[in-house]
Amino acid sequence: MIDSNALGLRWRGEPLDQVLAAAAPALVPTVLARLVDELPAYAELPEEELLGDITRIIQRGMTMVVRMLRDGGAPDPKSLADLREDVLHRAEEGVPIEAVLNAHNVGVQVAWEHFSAQARPEDVPALVGVVELALRYLREITAVVSSAYFQERDVFLADAHAAQQALLSALLTGDDPSDAAARLGIQPAAGYAVLDVEIAEHPDESAPGTNADVARWRKLRRFRAELERRTSQPLLSRLNGHGGIVLLACDGATEPGLRVHDLVMASGAAAGADVTVGAVPASVPGIPEAARTAHELRRIAVAGRPPGVYTLADLALDYQLTRPGPAREVLAGKLSAIEDESDLLATLRTHFATGLNRRRTARRLHVHPNTVDYRMRKIAELTGLNPADPTDATDLRAALIARTLP
Repeated sequence: MIDSNALGLRWRGEPLDQVLAAAAPALVPTVLARLVDELPAYAELPEEELLGDITRIIQRGMTMVVRMLRDGGAPDPKSLADLREDVLHRAEEGVPIEAVLNAHNVGVQVAWEHFSAQARPEDVPALVGVVELALRYLREITAVVSSAYFQERDVFLADAHAAQQALLSALLTGDDPSDAAARLGIQPAAGYAVLDVEIAEHPDESAPGTNADVARWRKLRRFRAELERRTSQPLLSRLNGHGGIVLLACDGATEPGLRVHDLVMASGAAAGADVTVGAVPASVPGIPEAARTAHELRRIAVAGRPPGVYTLADLALDYQLTRPGPAREVLAGKLSAIEDESDLLATLRTHFATGLNRRRTARRLHVHPNTVDYRMRKIAELTGLNPADPTDATDLRAALIARTLP
């Protein structure tokens, strides 16, 4: 701990704390002028605030240093509490944290320049003590400022997240979204692209010795960050490490087009994982039904299509095959012989999703291509349908689709 008396922190024979207290009235306006001159965030503040709150904060900072000099270097709890309250106000006003931290550095610099410009050789011990004190002061200030800003940020993010989820829920359930949108400071869009998303496993999730949960959430964070970067409105999503629902503001009268496809594919690339999406455009009243359709489209696509964005136009035949009726039951029954053979079903599904490419199927399943060949022969033996035969392959694919939805 710094002890001003033990270190002999005196200035021209007087205790340094008394010298600084006497100089403070002249230093405060100098610090204020430097803040306005050097920090744009402070130059943009109203004059009333500069001459009021900001000037009082500078005075409090000077008083804190005086007390640290007088009492041996430890800031008093009351000063730190007052500082924290001031910092929270700046955070609420949107003053960047770097500007607040720099403001305190400016204050220290002004005081240093004031004393160092007058220093004589005999004043060097006092200046060394001042440097130690300044470092202690800035350390304490940095801790308080950072803590206060993170507190405010957490409150802000929690409020924003709650508002986003409230708006998403209102849209998905058909409730009036006006109040929730107002909390976000936006107007509901005329229409949305409703996306039901499945995010495939990232290679790190199954890498030996790797924490799969960490890898999964890193993947999700990158996916969501890219979506947020490419959308102008607050992102309306409910996602976990495997996928979820996303609403993108758009013209509800048109099909999701190139913009949605490019956005989703770019987000998947950022996440390092394949993404399969069912996409349905809808006006606000039609979102609940669109969400159900998008969910079905995504499940159909996953059953035998490569990753991508799929609309009803892309999967019209597949979608129809899943509709209730005797034909669907017959189709689904074609796979009854392998109903309990999860490896065979997964291999068949992946084989269709890779365009019947045995090597790509093997890579995706992490097996040898010969294993794929063996499983294809086993499927043919048990079902009577040969995946290598074009006609039988059509029946098998239709059967997979028919059993996709209950």
